[in-house]
Amino acid sequence: MTDLSGKQRRWLRGRAHVLKPVVQMGGKGLTDTLVAEVDRALDSHELIKVRLTGEREEREEAVVDLVERVGAETVGITGKVAILFRQNPLPERRQVRLPG
Repeated sequence: MTDLSGKQRRWLRGRAHVLKPVVQMGGKGLTDTLVAEVDRALDSHELIKVRLTGEREEREEAVVDLVERVGAETVGITGKVAILFRQNPLPERRQVRLPG
């Protein structure tokens, strides 16, 4: 997947505004189960929100690790919510059509 441009990130943040978090990180932090759940959610939706817990530094580290493990991109982080995007590799199954 190519890096997202600023225009694409802004567009995705706008699309994500109405979304509710589909995955919530629990007190145990970033577990294999959480990573698997985020992976499944990205397969289904491509654009998701993840609610995070912990201190700011912990949340930022968790997002970096999570994005690396699932092969997604961080669209934005607002407070305790991260917006993640991973485009489906099959063009006919894509739900999100990125602007130029």
